[in-house]
Amino acid sequence: MRRALLALILVPAIAAANGRAPLTNGIFLKPGDGSSLYVRTTFGLLISHDDGCTFRWVCEKAIGYGGEFDPKYAIATDGTIFATTFTGLRVSRDNGCTWTTATAEKPAGDPGNISEIWIDAIDISPTGDVWVATAESAKPNDVYRSTDNGVTFTAMGLASPVIWWKSIKVAKSNPLRVYVSGYQVAPTAQVQIRRSDNGGTSWTPIVLPANVAFGSTPIAHVTAVDPANPDHFYLTSLDAAPPGGDKVYRTTDGGTTFTEVASTTDRVRDIVIRSNGSALIATVSGGTYESAGPDSAFSRLGETRPNSQDIKPPQLGCMAQKADGTLVGCGANWAPDYMAVGRASQPLAWQKLFRFVELAGPVQCAAGTTSQVSCDSLWPALQAQFGATGPGTCGALADLEVVDLATPPGKGGSGCCDAGGGTPTGALALSAIAGAILLRRRQRPVG
Repeated sequence: MRRALLALILVPAIAAANGRAPLTNGIFLKPGDGSSLYVRTTFGLLISHDDGCTFRWVCEKAIGYGGEFDPKYAIATDGTIFATTFTGLRVSRDNGCTWTTATAEKPAGDPGNISEIWIDAIDISPTGDVWVATAESAKPNDVYRSTDNGVTFTAMGLASPVIWWKSIKVAKSNPLRVYVSGYQVAPTAQVQIRRSDNGGTSWTPIVLPANVAFGSTPIAHVTAVDPANPDHFYLTSLDAAPPGGDKVYRTTDGGTTFTEVASTTDRVRDIVIRSNGSALIATVSGGTYESAGPDSAFSRLGETRPNSQDIKPPQLGCMAQKADGTLVGCGANWAPDYMAVGRASQPLAWQKLFRFVELAGPVQCAAGTTSQVSCDSLWPALQAQFGATGPGTCGALADLEVVDLATPPGKGGSGCCDAGGGTPTGALALSAIAGAILLRRRQRPVG
């Protein structure tokens, strides 16, 4: 207990100012751009435009949130960044430098004003339409669509005073197919799911069958829709596998029937449907789960090797798939993964792309912009806390076939941007101790 308390005290001040260890926990891609990565962390947003070699930082204050909150991001084809917050949809159209709140200029009573309300879900359709859903406890909630890249929004007919809309997914193969899920708080707590086949003109309720289990608070997210088949999607029922796991259900008929395909021991962070029909579930302490196809259940991956070190999947706090099929994900910056961001061609051969020691600095912005004003003054302290030396020379990466290394890779290792990769000292060593202890103490955000 004393060791745990000591670790909490020694966590770097900025990186853990909200009470959490410095972690990566979300990754977002820009359509049509194979080199850009947007990585959510517990201390802001990291942006790379060179396939993970160089990452620059946007602080929480600039984006417009704080505390133990994790925005959901979406990236438009023109590079516009959207971030969900408790006080509206934050938007940056200049690579994270200037941030504004969508529709804040509209009068308070305007039906298209979605500022000052909790935006809890977002997705961008293949046509570029921006879809958001609200989950505010003090006013009716609805689903909104923008056809002008987030400048204006129109309510899509799902207004409710008792439903908090929690997830929204647009089918990539058919932008007219939209799924939303919500948590009905009264008169009876229950999951609500709607499906539209005409771009939100009308909605059909999806009634979940009796075989779908729920946690003590019934919340379920539409987590992933097959990019090739709009009728095939995964539904994650939160906390349905106590004490800390979720249950995953699959439908191949647009929500008429559901089959349980996984019961995890830790929260589901992401589900990725691959081009060959297989699918992956990312969790942190529970490992990685794989399904061979839409007719197969998931099994937990790993490999036990006699007389040699076992191969274990990394502690994936997020996962996404690039257009070329490459996996990118959030690992543990310190033990056991030693990669804050990694990539893989298959889920047991991860390569380190980035560690916190390789942060290049804050986003480079003109004087007076939101991020320059809010973040530049914070960077020296964050740089010192991570011992950040910036990126090194990018080159070929060697597979990390063994991800639970005993010590951090030595300086001069074979990873892209592996500068400063030696055993951490000073403040970074203290943060490594704290991170190793706290990695297993991640708490689920509400909903």
